[in-house]
Amino acid sequence: MLHDPPSDAMLREILSTPRRIALVGASAKPWRDSHHVMAFLLRHGHDVTPVNPHLAGQAIHARPVVPDLAAAAPLDMVDVFRASRHVAGVVDDATRLGAAIVWLQLGVIDHAAAHRARAAGLIVVMDRCPVIEARRLGLGH
Repeated sequence: MLHDPPSDAMLREILSTPRRIALVGASAKPWRDSHHVMAFLLRHGHDVTPVNPHLAGQAIHARPVVPDLAAAAPLDMVDVFRASRHVAGVVDDATRLGAAIVWLQLGVIDHAAAHRARAAGLIVVMDRCPVIEARRLGLGH
């Protein structure tokens, strides 16, 4: 289910403009969605930093994993692969660190955190996948 979605024009702009992205909940396991999405974003020109405190110091797709958002700054966008109950803190950190966009993956929903982020001027994409959206908009393969 989609919640207050940005327009297709906005999604196209977000996905087609190279950005510095922190991918929170990154996984080194190739069968995980976060692993696939990170590879997709890298192939499409984004500078992606994987964020996972349990994997800090390792590398995913040849990118060093950092323990938290502060270590990934400066950043333009935060892509969240965490359970909805963890979103509030991630959104608050993204806002504090100056991110312009928070992207919550499929099934990741927190209306209160999204409202706070929007009130602070951030663009929020909730309950969507950048790979699916890019393909739907004809931006990726």
